[in-house]
Amino acid sequence: MSTDRSIAPPRMRAPRRRRALSDVVDLRLPFDPVLAFAAIALTVASVVTLDGAQSASYVTRQALYGVLGIGIAVVVSRFDYARWPRYRWGLYGFMIASILAVAALGQSVNGSTLSLNLGFFSFQASELGKVLAAVVGASFIVMRGHAVSSWRTTLGLLLIVLLPAALTRDFGTSLVYAAMALSLLLIGGTPGRHLAVIGVSALVVIVSVLGVLPAAGVDVLKPYQVDRFTAFLSPGGTSEAVDGNDPTYQLRQSKAAIGSGGKTGKGDEATQQKLGFLPESETDFVFASAGERFGFVGVAAILSLFALIMWRGLRILSTARDFYGAVLAAGILAMLLFQVLVNAGMNVGIMPITGI
Repeated sequence: MSTDRSIAPPRMRAPRRRRALSDVVDLRLPFDPVLAFAAIALTVASVVTLDGAQSASYVTRQALYGVLGIGIAVVVSRFDYARWPRYRWGLYGFMIASILAVAALGQSVNGSTLSLNLGFFSFQASELGKVLAAVVGASFIVMRGHAVSSWRTTLGLLLIVLLPAALTRDFGTSLVYAAMALSLLLIGGTPGRHLAVIGVSALVVIVSVLGVLPAAGVDVLKPYQVDRFTAFLSPGGTSEAVDGNDPTYQLRQSKAAIGSGGKTGKGDEATQQKLGFLPESETDFVFASAGERFGFVGVAAILSLFALIMWRGLRILSTARDFYGAVLAAGILAMLLFQVLVNAGMNVGIMPITGI
């Protein structure tokens, strides 16, 4: 009897293929020309609006930021978003570290430390954090899968999105993060009872901060924040002061700038911004600057461009190829929409003044 046995050759492990750039970047991904047109048109409008600023440096910086932003958008659009969830915790760690670095080393402007001066530009970690929070929050919801209706998922998402907001310690920025968290919860399928509890809790906090605690001698809001709420509730003001000592000064100057623009605007003859009557005309009150410079027609065109972006965003949300894409689109769309509504609203007096 033969004892010879055939010995199978050892299995050779296939060599691991190195990941090529084409595995990450796909130049064939869809491109939305309408969305691109709206973004570029708004960038141009922002540069023209700032052309009337007291310092020409604002125009140069805005133009450079606009070109840089469009370039980054083109590059990022060629990356498949489906790969982003695998890097979620690395992105989140980078976001938190950036916000903490700005808080420790950044420059304070109007009571808020939101930017870090890097010499050639100011880095605002909270702005980048808004996008990264949407990416990480959407990833968290999708990864939870069937457990999306649990309180653990709801509270986990709130912690992920609202922690960077708390670290910034800025009221306006926190509102944007809160709006984004709400949109992620809604699109993510959070049960109605969870949303009801969150709504009631938020109402209790608001009433406590604005009424109960101040009545008990505990001041939660800073003096300038109290002044802003006072200006919103009593826009007529308590004095005829012509400087920043009147809480309603900013709002009155904003309304004056918008009203003086009329139908078609003053163009280069706009004075509220050039002469410094309109405070923060390049940032918080840029909508009023646009109103004076372009008038009702110009402002309507700008809002129409934002509406165009919102429409394309809703279309992306409704036609996304997967759940993660829809939730991510909802978060970014809510972030943009809320900022537009608050900035325009506070410039005309229908919302309290916040630094958005």
